Amino acid sequence: MARPWQIIESVDTDEGVLELRKRGDKDYLITIAGRVLMNSTANISEILLSGLTCNSLKNKRNPRLLIGGLGMGYTLKAALDNLPDNARVVLAELNPVVVKWCRGPIAHLTDGAINDPRVTVETADVAAIIQKADNEFDAIILDLYEGPFEAAKKRMDHLYGADALRRSSSALLPGGVFAVWSEDPDRAFEKRLVQAGFTFQGHRPPRGNRHIVYIAKKA
Repeated sequence: MARPWQIIESVDTDEGVLELRKRGDKDYLITIAGRVLMNSTANISEILLSGLTCNSLKNKRNPRLLIGGLGMGYTLKAALDNLPDNARVVLAELNPVVVKWCRGPIAHLTDGAINDPRVTVETADVAAIIQKADNEFDAIILDLYEGPFEAAKKRMDHLYGADALRRSSSALLPGGVFAVWSEDPDRAFEKRLVQAGFTFQGHRPPRGNRHIVYIAKKA
């Protein structure tokens, strides 16, 4: 019989109750309003997202990345594993309790990636950081709840809408990479990427949940 999930901590947010749950010694969940945001046993698409992004930066001398969304830290860990010692990563996370979890009860899942000296944590909306940046980043990775699909369009226009994509382009250096995790493909989002001056490819993990990651490049 499967063990029951134990709630380690829960906090109220504008999106609903955010919870960290544990089952046994290895299984963890982060949920919001009862919906699973992150599962410690299902992270292949997040690793793919960072791996493809950083592979495109391997010739950069001092790569500078912006990552939006922390989750359990797998996207951050995968990026750090593929970046040189002189890289700099700005990690934007809206909920300070998620940062606390990644420094506490689930730090071991990523070998404490959030404490890497290359990482600067900003408790902020990643869109606000993008808006202030000007030719600043070699790559922007958005690993956020749901991603750019039509059902979330009104709510997420400040990240994936036409104006937001133009702001992301402005925040990137020439040839910079804009990488996005999404639950499902979104043809309208793909069209907006092209209109904002990006070329892109969509990639699906070879196994596990068939989410999609978009790797877009600024001209």
